[in-house]
Amino acid sequence: MRKLLPFIGNSHGGGRSALTCRYRCGNACFHEVPNTSDNEYVGDVIAGAWSRRSMLRTAAVVTVATAAGAAVTVAGGSSSATAAEAAEAKNAGADGARGLRFKPVVPNTDDKVTVPEGYEQNVVIRWGDPIVKGAPGFNPDKQTAAAQAGQFGYNNDFLALLPLGGPYERQQLLVANHEYTDENLMFKGYDPANPTREQVEIAWAAHGLGVVVVQEDHRSGKLTAVNRHQLNRRLTATSEFKLSGPVAGSALVKTSADPSGTRVLGTLNNCSGGTTPWGTTLHGEENFNQYFANAGKVTDPTQAARLKRYGVTSGESERKWERFDKRFDCVQEPNEVHRFGYVVELDPYDPHSTPRKRTALGRFKHEGAQPRLTEDGRPVVYMGDDERFDYFYKFVSSKRMMKGDSRAAKEHNLTLLDEGTLYVAKLTGDSPAAEIDGSGKLPSDGQFDGSGAWIKLATASPAGNVSHIEGMTAEEVFVFTRLAADKAGATKMDRPEDIEPSPRTGRVYVVLTNNADRGKPGKEGATEANPRNLNKHGQILELAENFDDPSGDGFAWRLFLVAGDPKDPATYFAGFPKDQVSPISCPDNVTFDPHGNLWISTDGNQLGSHDGMFGVATSGERRGELKQFLTVPRGAETCGPLVQDKRVVVAVQHPGEIDGASVEKPQSVWPDGPGRIVRPAVVSVWRKDGRNIGV
Repeated sequence: MRKLLPFIGNSHGGGRSALTCRYRCGNACFHEVPNTSDNEYVGDVIAGAWSRRSMLRTAAVVTVATAAGAAVTVAGGSSSATAAEAAEAKNAGADGARGLRFKPVVPNTDDKVTVPEGYEQNVVIRWGDPIVKGAPGFNPDKQTAAAQAGQFGYNNDFLALLPLGGPYERQQLLVANHEYTDENLMFKGYDPANPTREQVEIAWAAHGLGVVVVQEDHRSGKLTAVNRHQLNRRLTATSEFKLSGPVAGSALVKTSADPSGTRVLGTLNNCSGGTTPWGTTLHGEENFNQYFANAGKVTDPTQAARLKRYGVTSGESERKWERFDKRFDCVQEPNEVHRFGYVVELDPYDPHSTPRKRTALGRFKHEGAQPRLTEDGRPVVYMGDDERFDYFYKFVSSKRMMKGDSRAAKEHNLTLLDEGTLYVAKLTGDSPAAEIDGSGKLPSDGQFDGSGAWIKLATASPAGNVSHIEGMTAEEVFVFTRLAADKAGATKMDRPEDIEPSPRTGRVYVVLTNNADRGKPGKEGATEANPRNLNKHGQILELAENFDDPSGDGFAWRLFLVAGDPKDPATYFAGFPKDQVSPISCPDNVTFDPHGNLWISTDGNQLGSHDGMFGVATSGERRGELKQFLTVPRGAETCGPLVQDKRVVVAVQHPGEIDGASVEKPQSVWPDGPGRIVRPAVVSVWRKDGRNIGV
């Protein structure tokens, strides 16, 4: 039977430097908010058909698992969530929930990766390390585009570790996003107004994706990159990608270089991502808009409005790429920009495969994409659009995953994300509007919570694509997804970033990083899901759907965590005592550990300390207990968190990216010490005694 999951018991984009804002997202927070639609506020639709109470009244047709009670079925097997939580609560000692038994790191501003007492670390791989056969060693004074194309890329973000097995039992496949480049920290004497062709081509080669085999140390959690392994691979801004799904071949994506509308060169600004049950990885193209120029010179009013909704640069781009390739000029190639902003699917086990841009998952500033399976094997993918006042989405495939490693199964599973229905979320609060005053004060029922509906946008099908939005074709919905969601009346959120379903419970955690514009004159004010005006610290929303079949159109939600200084009354940690948690600001990427705890990396800490990584219990008596596990160096952001039994892996992105920094005037000496160029890198952390993390 289906069961509804119960709920149990700065001015520069946060604390970011102006340099980070400039190169990472094209100063998005300083531009006009792209979403100018007049959607309903959450508090104005309390009487909606999908109220939380209405959902619970459907018990005649849906068996509801109560907080006290019954077992829930997990895709691929079954377990008693209540029993597991009870066991964890019983075993939890004075040092924390199982998996979180470490002494929290004290917030700091040290120029290093700081880890808990009793833990060690190593740098797994750095920007410029050679990974492909024939690639030279890194020399920042003699760097070339050809060299960079065979070396680990810049600004690693999303990370995945995939098993190799067999004779490679102690090796794993590390997959990394290379989100963006900061040319000020890459090239001596860089002139932002006049980049050279060589500098631009190096930057193209430093973007994209990387696949690297890593070797495990059998005594610890240490990882070491295996350079020039046959499975190692780099994909860059000039590699070939395939457009697949409902937009492939559409007139909206045809260009002079690709009249077929199916072949794209490159992937840009890959932020977070996901791993699939069929062995591939997903990569979200996020701030792609900043790479394209001259939107302000477009004369067609429809095209101009579409470009404005996506925040495409009106004049010259920051990096000036349009000077060296006309495809980055919206006037010369008006459709090229429509070929970016998708989720990319990669088969990392096949170094000769062509990655695919999955257009059925919509086009927006994808932070990431993480699937789970329905009981009958259909993927459901959750996604956020990382923009102030934008939305979060899900895609439900119409096809079932085929099990096994046969060629037929592999080929079938590589079509799963091309057919199905794309939805956007609309949330309803269950508290009186007067109780949501923008201060973050809890309403009288003691929680920020309510219900929601998934609104259909479009369906992709071999029999014919169908639009569910009046006045837009299906192809237009999939290419201009933001405009379709505006028409659907979706709920404006505070920068939806990473979204992850729990492998244990199926509850979905939606990370909302911040939104300092909420409540400003002319901007939407506080809502129950976004309860603080001038929100600089962010929050995490917990969403519950039918466990066995998350493909439905209704859900319940509540805020799991409202970030900030625990001493601030406008913070909330799932009801856990706030004098026993670490301060946290600007949650960004998340992952789960083997015990069901949620691990959070931050971006833009507004509390005066460096960004870091945190673990928080999601169930049991210690639900809401949040502890800081590490901090990163000066100017850096914490990305791509992974937690395995023996190790925590983190991507340290843009170290030293502080206003005024350059190659000649570095603001960090990490990771190689004074006199060496600052380099983004991947770090592995493990326990000195060889035991599992946090137990």
